[in-house]
Amino acid sequence: MEIIQVVNCTKDYHSDGQIVHALRGVHLSLHKGEFAAIAGPSGSGKTTLLNCIGGLDYSTQGNVYIEGTDISKLSPKELSRLRLFKIGFIFQAYNLIPVLTALENVEYILLLQGMGDSNRKRKAAEVLELVGLKDEMHRLPHELSGGQQQRVAIARAIVSSPAIVLADEPTANVDQKTGSALLDLMEHLNKEKQITFLFSTHDPMVMKRAHRLINIIDGMIVKDTLVKRKNK
Repeated sequence: MEIIQVVNCTKDYHSDGQIVHALRGVHLSLHKGEFAAIAGPSGSGKTTLLNCIGGLDYSTQGNVYIEGTDISKLSPKELSRLRLFKIGFIFQAYNLIPVLTALENVEYILLLQGMGDSNRKRKAAEVLELVGLKDEMHRLPHELSGGQQQRVAIARAIVSSPAIVLADEPTANVDQKTGSALLDLMEHLNKEKQITFLFSTHDPMVMKRAHRLINIIDGMIVKDTLVKRKNK
C-alpha cells in the first residue's frame, strides 16, 4: 500500500478577482522508504502540493491519503493528531520557536505527544547529537548559524520517528557545503530508519541526490523519474 497517495488533486486560489490554478489534477503515489523530490520553478505548485499532502492546506478537489486514510475526511483534531504522530515538517524558514533552546525546540513535539520529562529530554538530546549539535543544544535559535538552525529543524522533524518527512526547500538558506551535509544526514535517516522523505526544491544538488525526481510545471506533473543511485 502507498504511504502517500494523491488523487486528482486541484487547488485554486482567488487573487484580485481572478482564479489562480495552483494545482491541476495531480496524481502521485509514494511507497514507504522513498527519497523523492518535487522539482520546479517558483510558482509551479510544488510547495502547495507539499502543503496539501501534509494537511497544512486543503485541496479544492481531489483526495490525499496518508497510509490509506483520506485526510479530507478527518476532523481538525484528528488531522492535527495525524500530523503530530505521522508527519515531520522541515520548513524553508526553519520555524523554530525563538524563546526556546535547540533542545527545547526538539522536545516540544514530544511534549505535545505526551512523553514524560526525563525520556523527552534524553531522546531530544540523542537526536541533536545525531545531527551534530551536541555542544549547541542549549543555545537559542538566534545564537546558531543558518545551517545549525536547519539541523535543529531536522532533529525536530525526526525525533518522534515519523513515517513521513516533508521538507520545503531544505537547502535554500544554507551554503552548498552545509546543504550537502544536511542531505547526507537525511539520506542516512532514510536508509537506516526507512523514513519517507519528500522535498520541494529547485536546488540542482537536491535534484541530483533524490532517488526519484518529480517535475512539476504550472500545477501539473510533467515528468516522474526513478533514478538509480550507486551505494555509497
